[in-house]
Amino acid sequence: MIRKTLLSSFFIVLTVVGLAQRIYTREEYIKKYAELAVSEMIRSGIPASITLAQACLESGNGNSELSVKSNNHFGIKCKSSWRGKRVYHDDDAKGECFRRYKSVEESFIDHSDFLMVNPRYSGLFDLKLTDYKGWARGLKKAGYATNPHYANHLIKIIEEHKLYLYDEGLNQSQIARIQRKHVPADGRSLINPYQTRKVVLRNGLKSIVVKEGDTFQGIAQEFGLKEWEVYAYNDYKKGKKPRENEILYIESKRRKAEKKHKTHRFEADDTMHYIAQRYGVKLKRLYRLNRLKPGERPEIGSFIFLRKKKPKN
Repeated sequence: MIRKTLLSSFFIVLTVVGLAQRIYTREEYIKKYAELAVSEMIRSGIPASITLAQACLESGNGNSELSVKSNNHFGIKCKSSWRGKRVYHDDDAKGECFRRYKSVEESFIDHSDFLMVNPRYSGLFDLKLTDYKGWARGLKKAGYATNPHYANHLIKIIEEHKLYLYDEGLNQSQIARIQRKHVPADGRSLINPYQTRKVVLRNGLKSIVVKEGDTFQGIAQEFGLKEWEVYAYNDYKKGKKPRENEILYIESKRRKAEKKHKTHRFEADDTMHYIAQRYGVKLKRLYRLNRLKPGERPEIGSFIFLRKKKPKN
């Protein structure tokens, strides 16, 4: 009786451990996270095929120690800008710092953001959504991974499992359904990567160029924003009409320009608003940096400081 009880207990323990350490096949992993990858494609413009292939490869189909214990499915290391939780794991070197997430969804969202805000990946967003080979090779060239065969591994996964089918155009009802189901917890807006308008990174921020017939209301609807957000992001008061060929931002501008842009020489046809838009800097902040009152016009030929406060005379 005791032997039978002990044996039964042993099998119960084995069953529990087996459930806790369930191994996913690649097909199971893809099926489980395909819609999440598509939702990030709608938000960011990164092909779902690339996101899924990277996740499969980097996480070992969700079975790696890093993905199981830390929900890190893309092998993203901490970097100096990371303010979230951390975990230490042996990789290229011993005890390297990796990002730790509360959920797998948070990992997928951060992967998209990581590619969107990092300038070295900006050229990828000029590629067609269906150019998975270009994206795979571009990621390797930009240094996402050290493995010399990284691009080929991604392409092989995509073609073996026909992941490119997830990159094909969705109708508006499908987009709306996925948006409702997968809106990021922090409320970030979703965009439609099938739109024809080109989104360009300026100062690490998503921007567009106004086309003939554009309105702030239409732009807000196109990018899933509220109308007041478009006005605020671009330092405009409600009622202002966008001008054809001007730059508009679809996210909040920064407090200073990129490192390579320290100053701007003020020309006769310049305005402070134009400079703020050109370099992706908040207008009020630009006035403060240059010790000017709002609305005050600088002297022609003077230098406008874009990163540090203008020295006192």
